[in-house]
Amino acid sequence: MMPKARAVKLLAGLGISLTGQVDFSAEMPPGGGAGVSTAALVALARLAGWQGDPLALARTCVAVEGASDPLMLPAPMQLLWASRRAEVLETLSPPPLMEVIGGFYGPPRRTDPGDTDFPDIADLIPLWRAACAAGDLAAVAELASRSAQRRLAQTKAQSDPTLSLAADLGALGHVIAHTGAARGLIFAPGAVPARARAALQAAGLRGVVQFLAGGRV
Repeated sequence: MMPKARAVKLLAGLGISLTGQVDFSAEMPPGGGAGVSTAALVALARLAGWQGDPLALARTCVAVEGASDPLMLPAPMQLLWASRRAEVLETLSPPPLMEVIGGFYGPPRRTDPGDTDFPDIADLIPLWRAACAAGDLAAVAELASRSAQRRLAQTKAQSDPTLSLAADLGALGHVIAHTGAARGLIFAPGAVPARARAALQAAGLRGVVQFLAGGRV
């Protein structure tokens, strides 16, 4: 999951060291868009005793991999985050509590730090800000769907089943990883249909998981 050279570069960049052999395993695949790569780097740093500035750790992760999720920061779900710069652009209200069921569709796709060809979602940010501040789950889910559809349209993923699954199961909205294979459906807590897992698996999604997200922390 983590080449030795990458681990050595991370520890050297943080000015710490670790002896012995470390093995990582993950319940989600690298290249899935679920933050596995960043999580492994953060775990290694903490295992080696890192207790410094989380943003310094984020910047070191970017130096190692070219991009980073904000997993080392408190309440990452509230951050408008520049992943190639390790920079918090804005701290927003948390999205309302929701239940998500999803998995991975298609081949793994690791983040290419040189790839900047993503759809512009700047127009969605003020709407997201307002929806989160109001605790409006329906609006949050609709905005997530709009962002996902822009990405799917850009990648020309004509066979992607996410939108049809959302309609069939009555989801409030859907999400996709903008790099990676992760897909998810958004529901109000407790509203995921009993047949949802089987439906996702039948549509070709792997590693199906169901979890709560959002809410006040």
